[in-house]
Amino acid sequence: MRVVIAEDLALLRDGLIRILEAFDFEVVAAVDNGPSVLPALTAHRPDIAVVDVRLPPTFTDEGLQAAIRARAELPGLPVLVLSQHVEQLYARELLSDRLGGVGYLLKDRVSHVDQFVDAVRRVAGGGTVMDPEVVAQLLANRGAAEPLAELTAREREVLGLMAEGRSNAAVAGRLFITEKAVSKHINSIFSKLRLPPSTDDHRRVLAVLAYLDGADGRRPQARA
Repeated sequence: MRVVIAEDLALLRDGLIRILEAFDFEVVAAVDNGPSVLPALTAHRPDIAVVDVRLPPTFTDEGLQAAIRARAELPGLPVLVLSQHVEQLYARELLSDRLGGVGYLLKDRVSHVDQFVDAVRRVAGGGTVMDPEVVAQLLANRGAAEPLAELTAREREVLGLMAEGRSNAAVAGRLFITEKAVSKHINSIFSKLRLPPSTDDHRRVLAVLAYLDGADGRRPQARA
């Protein structure tokens, strides 16, 4: 599986290369600045891009903008954002694109190498991987703080695992509860967040993102 990395910190960039190559990924390019991201992606057409949000020369949102432009030129290009920051505007634009896998992880919350490698594989395979903190921040900044606050502690745990792209069975296993209990919690979550329920794991995450992206305030409809 071919990977392009965009990360300006030399030690972290080298670490990502070593980790991915140890798990049989082929890193075809590793760039350290915003202007180099798009040319690298269009030239190599990788199976997945791992991109930081803030890159030189401005350290604002160049990496994320480059990823969005690359997906416009290469529809369906899987992108995993690995950053210390949640960039509100462009994150919603990236995540609302239904073509290809997408993920958004916070660097300081990735606690295990296996967790990161699993995320890379899932996104490359067309899945969605979201850090629960990213979902929480985007929900809060879309004016959804009040509905989110209505969730119980257990519902928040379930939502966090859903946002990571986990199935009902995986959520049940992680929380040591039954799948029936998970389904009950999910129905309650969607009700409180004013989202239609769905049994498809990937589609459930997209439903949350559709809610975030609904600028006109209308209730989003689940896709078949």
